[in-house]
Amino acid sequence: CSGLIKIRLKFLNDTEEVAVVRPEDTVGGLKSKYFPGQENQMKFIYRGQLLQDQGRTLRSLHITNNCVIHCHRSRSATTAATVLPDPATAAPDAGGLPLGAGNLLVPAVMVVLGVVWYFHINYRQLFTAPATVSLIGVTVLFSFLAFGMYGQ
Repeated sequence: CSGLIKIRLKFLNDTEEVAVVRPEDTVGGLKSKYFPGQENQMKFIYRGQLLQDQGRTLRSLHITNNCVIHCHRSRSATTAATVLPDPATAAPDAGGLPLGAGNLLVPAVMVVLGVVWYFHINYRQLFTAPATVSLIGVTVLFSFLAFGMYGQ
């Protein structure tokens, strides 16, 4: 019994549960012991770091007696696993992005920006200096957003 430590599992609604574990136990073992069947939904955060490596021991993470691990249960993990197709069987031309209104927003904004730039070039007299600076700013901002989404 001397090799056991107590860890406080704290949830978002400020409730706590005490887990009695061994320092040699792994993150995955802790999840399966205290959240059986919900291992994929549970996210553990310790000292601001998400504990993603399920094979790491509590000792290697410097988790000692009376430490607090913040627990978050994500509901979307099981729904995403059941709704999304298996990546191995997905169509190769899918590009990893499902077709939807959110994915059509970027091309639509690109078309609108292109049309506004066309009018700016051909009808320069209608655009004031602040309007031109704003158009440049929106274009640069949108470029960063688009490259951030699709450049990964």
